Amino acid sequence: MSNHSEQDRFIGRREAIFRVGGLLGGLTLVGGSALLEACQREQPRADTTAAGTGQFSPQDVAFLDEVADTILPTTAKSPGAKAAQTGAFMALMVTDTYDPKDQQTFRDGMKKVDEACTKMHGHGFMQSTPAQRLALLTELDKEQKTYSDARAAARAKQPPPVVGVQPGHADTAKDTSKKETPQQGGEAEKPLQGDPRQQNAVGSGAANPATAITADAPAHYFRMMKELALLGFFTSEIGYTKAMRYQETPGRFDPCVDYKKGDPAWAPHA
Repeated sequence: MSNHSEQDRFIGRREAIFRVGGLLGGLTLVGGSALLEACQREQPRADTTAAGTGQFSPQDVAFLDEVADTILPTTAKSPGAKAAQTGAFMALMVTDTYDPKDQQTFRDGMKKVDEACTKMHGHGFMQSTPAQRLALLTELDKEQKTYSDARAAARAKQPPPVVGVQPGHADTAKDTSKKETPQQGGEAEKPLQGDPRQQNAVGSGAANPATAITADAPAHYFRMMKELALLGFFTSEIGYTKAMRYQETPGRFDPCVDYKKGDPAWAPHA
């Protein structure tokens, strides 16, 4: 019997990792490389003492449930993200698949959502009405789109990585045989801190200008939240069977099926 926490129950579909691009409209999931590695080997549990890492509290999971439910609310046809326990899924994915830097960005982002809500509505996110939450997350989504587009443009301008040493260019190769240590003059590793490029982007609509976003800038915290909310919901039982049309055992082959605008998509099979 597993001794893992309640968060660990909510991810069991390995194939979902390979379909994340399709679920998110071709977006690249933050921490995607770590997700693929997790399929091949057992990942060590996060250090619960390190800043920005470790298990999420029940209050954190409840907060993420409300964020996800604002993005994917209950409709006449389907329960929402909170009913699918998407918050626990998001917490598990961050804890077990994000590197420490991305974990820090995500956790700082949770605080920024609350700060932005206080700035916009005069109280925290959990005290807000559904309409107030939607207004806030709509602004954050616009902000992350501007930020993410600028980050992608900066990355597109980067030269491709050098795979090997080109003839006549041996002097450009970097000697990695010796690693500098703090005792040899290098700087000691610093504790993780929030990235200054996101400090001015806190739901006010004043996202940093594109010229301030570089290729190595971290992913926007709300993009992380939105991606995980979509992935968690649409790979849950509710997402598969209520929001989409699902047949556990497909029947005969029908090459042409009538489709009306608004019909749910067919859920893929693992």
